[in-house]
Formats: sequence, structure tokens, C-alpha cells
Amino acid sequence: MNEKKSATVEVRLPSRMGYEKVAMSTASAVAKLMGFREDRVEDLKTAVAEACINAIEHGNRLNERLSVGVVLSACADKLEVKVIDDGKGITRQPAKPDIDRKMHGEEDPRGLGMFLIQALVDEAEWVAGSEGNSSYVRLVIRLDKDAE
Repeated sequence: MNEKKSATVEVRLPSRMGYEKVAMSTASAVAKLMGFREDRVEDLKTAVAEACINAIEHGNRLNERLSVGVVLSACADKLEVKVIDDGKGITRQPAKPDIDRKMHGEEDPRGLGMFLIQALVDEAEWVAGSEGNSSYVRLVIRLDKDAE
């Protein structure tokens, strides 16, 4: 088996809804090149879309003068994705949502993005920006060795 080299792909998106699809397509292409199974590619696409939407809406507050950075770092056994915005980031993890209450209309149906992301990837880390530094979410999805 020959050694796989790491590769980095970077995309800069406008802070405008709809552009998360560019990040989804890019992440999908990289994951497919790495040999990810189709179901894991779909998980990754959903997680990346959620992270980008959060960055556009909450991080950059839909300010079109700001952009969202997406950095995909492919290694032999995993793909790491950082979604970077100019917001302050989250200072604490929100309470776990009550899915039943949301489904029955008793709670706002929004607010599931972070929990969805955590369920779809192997690692998810939210890093708040400090003075002059951007905030980001770091997602890691591991390559199933049986898929190679």
C-alpha cells in the first residue's frame, strides 16, 4: 500500500445563505477522493452545511462584507474541516434540546444544528475567537479502513 500524502483545500464563502452548498460540494469531492463510503459523505455534507449556516447566520450575522472560511485537511485516515467566521463564538454549550417538544411544536424547532453536527461526525469542537482571532468549528470524520 502506498503512503497517502496529506492535502489541504481552502474555500472562502460570502456570508449569504445558499453558499453553504459550495462548501458541501467541495467537502463531498474531497471525501470521495479519499474513499469515504457514500453514507459518510452524506453525513459530512450535512455537518458542513450546518456549520456554514451557523457561521453565516450567527458568527457573521449575515454581514455580506464578511466571509466564511472553510479549510479541508485530508490525511491518510481522516478528513478535518474547519469552518471559520468573524464572530465571537459560543461561550458555553447550549442545553440539550428536547426533540419531542420540538416535534410537537412546544419548542422552537430551530437550535438543533450543533447536536446534529455532533451526531454526524467523529469529533466536533467549537473554538471561540479571542481578541483579533476568528472563531471556528473543527469537524473530524475518520475514514473507515474497510472502505479503502
